[in-house]
Amino acid sequence: HKLYPNIGFATVYRTLDLLTRLGIVLKLNFGDGRARYELLKKKKGIHVHLICNNCGKVIEDGKNGESALKKMEQELSKKYNFKIKNLKVYFIGECENCRKGGD
Repeated sequence: HKLYPNIGFATVYRTLDLLTRLGIVLKLNFGDGRARYELLKKKKGIHVHLICNNCGKVIEDGKNGESALKKMEQELSKKYNFKIKNLKVYFIGECENCRKGGD
């Protein structure tokens, strides 16, 4: 809001809603009451998110465990005859800073 004070929050959220409906961004909800948005790439990928349930920090890692997740994706897709478009995995826990008692 500091960068563009003339643009209202409602305009920003309407634009994000439109971009979500158009498939340009993905709305992420980690159950903490705050929405986050991620730009969708043309190439389907595997996204692993680590979410701190204390401070809300989100760490994204798209490479670890990729082969195991790919195998699971293929098995589920075949078992349920379901075309999977995107794969997201969320791990909820505590970040290093919160475990050390930081802010």
